[in-house]
Amino acid sequence: MAAGRDQTARLIRPEAGAPDRAQASSQPSANDTRAEDRAAARPAAAPAAEPRRDAAPAAEAPAPARTATPLSTVKPAKSGGRRRLVLMGIGAAIALAAVGYGTYYVLVGRFIVTTDDAYVRANNTTIGARVAGHIAAIMPKDNTAVRAGDLLIKIDDGDYRIAADSARAKIATQQATIARIARQVDAQASMVEQARAQLESMQAAVKRAQFDYDRQLQLSDKGFASKATFEQAQATRDQSVAAVQSAQAALEAAERNIDVVKAQQIEAERQLGELKTSLDKAERDLAFTEVRAPIDGVFSNRIVNAGDYIQVGQRLANLVPLDEVFIDANFKETQLGRIRPGQKVRFTVDGVSGREIEGTVESLAPAAGQVFTLLPPDNATGNFTKIVQRVPVRIRVPAAVARENLLRAGMSVVVHVDTRETAEGAR
Repeated sequence: MAAGRDQTARLIRPEAGAPDRAQASSQPSANDTRAEDRAAARPAAAPAAEPRRDAAPAAEAPAPARTATPLSTVKPAKSGGRRRLVLMGIGAAIALAAVGYGTYYVLVGRFIVTTDDAYVRANNTTIGARVAGHIAAIMPKDNTAVRAGDLLIKIDDGDYRIAADSARAKIATQQATIARIARQVDAQASMVEQARAQLESMQAAVKRAQFDYDRQLQLSDKGFASKATFEQAQATRDQSVAAVQSAQAALEAAERNIDVVKAQQIEAERQLGELKTSLDKAERDLAFTEVRAPIDGVFSNRIVNAGDYIQVGQRLANLVPLDEVFIDANFKETQLGRIRPGQKVRFTVDGVSGREIEGTVESLAPAAGQVFTLLPPDNATGNFTKIVQRVPVRIRVPAAVARENLLRAGMSVVVHVDTRETAEGAR
């Protein structure tokens, strides 16, 4: 076996002149030393090969020094082949990836519109005070779910209870006044009847006085009655006529007094209505001392504490309806050409890693965001630099996903809108 390796070494690397061999044999190189070390180590690694080396002739003892060169030249050849295989595998993988990506882009990717300028939103409700007063108690803890109608904040209601009781007492007094005026109307009606009776009596007296006057006039013309008797009859007639006129005036006055009393009754009834309105307001203010939740949501962002004095309209806390969250995605104006309401949307939320949620495009805003700013830009004067504007797109979140309460208002979202339906409709 050693003789075969010598022949191979001679074929690969012919021997140099005799002086070179003599110098090489007299001064062994470092490679020869390493080869001898490896040769000395081989019997320990493979004891079965040791008898074969012993059977070799003594003249072939320096063979390990000659075989060091071919061994060092064969190993790099194997390493280079492996490197080429690895590079070829990497190139094939890159080529397959490029083909796969190209296929995906042609079939799907070119129809997907993406933006990471999107956030979870909710129609937050600001809880405010309807009446002034000191806060007596705050019922729910921060960041807890509440139902519509639940008591949130209790305001001291002492003054408002007194105002409501006072309004009730005034209403009772006014009702008594109305009852008294009603009795006055009945009494005035009786006075009208009395005045009418007196008028009829006076009218009868006038008739009797007229008869006496006529009789005395006839007797006076014939000379059978004295002038004094005639004058007496005439005066009695005139007094009776005047009495009739007085009774007529009294009757008219009594009837008009009834109208006056009835008008007072109407006025009292209207005042009663005003007092009832005051009572309603007092009771309403009393009810406002209990601040209740207008909708279902999470009680948060509280800025007051028990004992604080609050004014009318002061903000107390916020109510966030997590069951009705949605997404506002701010797409560039160059991306809106193919976005339509009803298209499917896939989005991921930074706060909910590893989950992709499906939604639907609900609507597009009527204007870009910069239109609704406090100070809209005016590019009519001065230098102009064109900036691509963004238009908010409302994305509806499935109700089942919203009820999980995983999405919180303000979370960052990455949105992918599938516009393939729009593209197919255009074709």
